[in-house]
Amino acid sequence: PVVNDRDMIVWSLYGARAWPTVVLIDPNGKVVGAMSGEGIYEPFDRAIQELIAKHDPRGEIDRTPLQLKLERDKAPRGILEFPGKVLADERSGQLFIADSGHNRIVVVSLQDGALKEVIGSGEEGYRDGSFEEAQFRHPQGMAYDGKVLYVADTENHVIRRVDFARRQVTTVAGTGRQARYWPSGGPARETDLSSPWDLVLVGDTLYIAMAGIHQLWKLDLRRNVVEPYAGSGREARFDSYLPQAALAQPSGITTDGKRLYFADSESSSLRAADLNPNGQVETLVGGDLFDFGDIDGEGRRARLQHPLGVVYHEGSLYVADTYNNKIKRYDLATARIETFLGDGTAGLRDGDRPTFDEPGGVSIAGGKLYIADTNNHAIRVADLRTKRVETLTIRGLEKLRPPQALIRPDVIQVQAQRVLPGEVELVLNLSLPEGYKLNPLAPSRLRVQASPATAVDGLPKEGVVINALPLRTPLRVQTDGELLLDAEIYYCQSEKEALCYFKQLQWRIPLRVDASGARQVTAEYVLRP
Repeated sequence: PVVNDRDMIVWSLYGARAWPTVVLIDPNGKVVGAMSGEGIYEPFDRAIQELIAKHDPRGEIDRTPLQLKLERDKAPRGILEFPGKVLADERSGQLFIADSGHNRIVVVSLQDGALKEVIGSGEEGYRDGSFEEAQFRHPQGMAYDGKVLYVADTENHVIRRVDFARRQVTTVAGTGRQARYWPSGGPARETDLSSPWDLVLVGDTLYIAMAGIHQLWKLDLRRNVVEPYAGSGREARFDSYLPQAALAQPSGITTDGKRLYFADSESSSLRAADLNPNGQVETLVGGDLFDFGDIDGEGRRARLQHPLGVVYHEGSLYVADTYNNKIKRYDLATARIETFLGDGTAGLRDGDRPTFDEPGGVSIAGGKLYIADTNNHAIRVADLRTKRVETLTIRGLEKLRPPQALIRPDVIQVQAQRVLPGEVELVLNLSLPEGYKLNPLAPSRLRVQASPATAVDGLPKEGVVINALPLRTPLRVQTDGELLLDAEIYYCQSEKEALCYFKQLQWRIPLRVDASGARQVTAEYVLRP
C-alpha cells in the first residue's frame, strides 16, 4: 500500500530527515530500526533475520499472505508505461522513447508518429542480443551519434549500445552489479556503476548522470574507460571544483558545448559543471539539499521540486519540474526561471492550458518540445512559439502491444450455453467506457478455437477483425465441446486517439448441443476506462 503523505504527517511521526527512509517494525508494532539512503538492504536483511529468529519461536509472526491487488492490474495496459525519457533527433527525423515500464526503447518518426522500431523484448532482465532478444530493466536517458544509440539501462546499472545497422544491443560500460560505494573508475566493462539515469554525448565522450552515487561520470568511447567526472559521492548541494563538489541524485543532463547542465533531483536544483576538467560545479536554481517548492524568479531564490529532466536550446534550459507537474524555462542570460507549461495540477489536458503528471524527460527538435509525461503514460508535444500542447499519436500500434510477459488477460468463465446443431451466430458484445471508441489505428482482433477441434467448424484461421460492436460471426456447431475466445482490444478516447489502451480477454464457453437450443452464442464484457 502507498500513502500520499502530502502534509508530511507520517514523515514527521517517524522522524524522517531524508528520502528514501526505511523503518523496521517488529511483530508487536515497535520500531526497532531505521536507515536512510541507498545501500540499506544488507543491514536490513540481517536485522530481519534476527527478528525472525527472536519472534518466530513465540508464534508472533503471521505468515498469512496479504490479499493485495496492484494498482497496475486494476487498470488497462497503456501502449506506453511510465516513459521516463525522450530524445528527439532532428537530423534523422526520429524520436527515441524510453518506455521504461515496458523495459524497451521505442523509435517513432518525428514527421508523423509512425512506429519505426521496438528495441528489446519487453521482458525485464539483462541480456545483449538482437532487437527482439535484448532485455532491459527500466531504461531511462539516451544519447545518439547519428548511427548508434546509447541507453542508460538504469536498474541494470549498465550503459547499452544500440547498433541500428547490425540490429544488435551490447553493453559498453558496467558489470550488471550495482556499485555500493564510490569506485574510482577503470575499464568500462569491468567497473560497477550505480543507477545511471541520463546521458549526453560530447565528441567521443559520453557523460553520465550517475544518480545512485551522486556523481557525474564520463565514458571515453575510444579508450573504453569510465571514471567519475564531478562530485565527491557525498550527497549534498555543495559547489566547488569538480572533484570536491557534492551532488544529490543527478537525473537529467544536457550541454551547450561549454558546460554540462544537470537536474540535481534530491536537492531540487538546476546545476552546471564546466567541461573544462579544471572547472567547477555551480548551482543555478535552488537552495539546500531539502529545500524545495514552486517559486519562479531569480535562480538561487527560485524553487523546484525533484526535477528529473533538462535540455539546452538557444540560450535557455527547459526543465521537467517533475513533482510540480510543470515545464520551466531558465534563461542563461538573465539567470531567471519561469513556468513555461503547466499550472501545477496533475492532469492530462492538451491545448493552450496544458496539464501534466510528473513529467520526467524533455528534448527539442524542429521547434517542438517533446515531453515524457511519465505518469500519464504519454508523450506530449509542445510548440515552442505558441506553447500549444498535443499528445503524440503513435501510428502502427498493433506492433507496439505491451510485452507478453506483462499481459495478464482477464479470463471469463461463461456458463454452458445450449445451441442447435449446425449454423449458429457468435455474438461478441463489448461495452466500451463512455467517451471511448475502438482505435482505428490499431485493429482489434478476435481468435476463436474449439476443444475438441471437431466440435465446431468454420473457425476463421486468422481470426476476425473487430471493426464495430457488437461483432457477429457465423460458426457451425457439430458436437458438445468448449469454445475458446481470445480478444485483443485496442481502444482510445473518442476525441484523443493519442491516449490508447490495450486489453486482452479470454472467454471459455461450454457448448451443449440440444434440439431446443438457441442459434446464438454470446460473449460479453464491460471495459473500464
